[in-house]
Amino acid sequence: MASKAASEAEASALNTPGDDASGKDATGRGDAAAGKYVRSSVAGAAKIMVVGPLGVGKTTFIGTVSEIKPLSTEAVMTKAGASVDVTVDQAKATTTVALDFGRMTIDGELVLYLFGTPGQQRFLPAWRDLARGALGALALVDTRDLTSSFDALGHLEDLGLPFAVAVNVFPGSPTHSDAELRAALDLLPDTPLVSCDARDERSSVMALIALVRHLVLAAESS
Repeated sequence: MASKAASEAEASALNTPGDDASGKDATGRGDAAAGKYVRSSVAGAAKIMVVGPLGVGKTTFIGTVSEIKPLSTEAVMTKAGASVDVTVDQAKATTTVALDFGRMTIDGELVLYLFGTPGQQRFLPAWRDLARGALGALALVDTRDLTSSFDALGHLEDLGLPFAVAVNVFPGSPTHSDAELRAALDLLPDTPLVSCDARDERSSVMALIALVRHLVLAAESS
């Protein structure tokens, strides 16, 4: 399923130019989006999972940062499903039923293949297959319902997958200090905690860069 999704997403890549003469934008992502294929300058690639509960913004996040047309397996929610799964955004009408897939290049040298997971708890067993070969994960959380993130974070720990946490800031969502969030989510001291708006490219890319830095530091210290 994942390999088929990746192939379909690659085949439908967008053609978007870089932001300056060097081909790099403000985040240093590089200009891989200028063509359909990964640039010859790319020296490495990493599979990254984007996880979190239903409605936390995973599909939006991947769509915002992806330099290719993202592959999304969205389906209309049934009334029965909505009554069980939706806890915050009662207006949510669709949900991911398999995965989201996108691609992002950092500094023209590192390609991130992004795999978004379904948010419903009943799909957690499928994460083990999606996580195969992944180097790390970005966990999106919503301060309107922090408890909904517990299962996702716990599952990442069970998988032994390094992760960073990004608070997706929704309009009107409550604000908490980093210390309060770390305590509520029971995060280890070295787990990166950042804020982003899944609709905003720069803040979303910076969240992924925070994860990559965490993975690099962990690899260097091991």
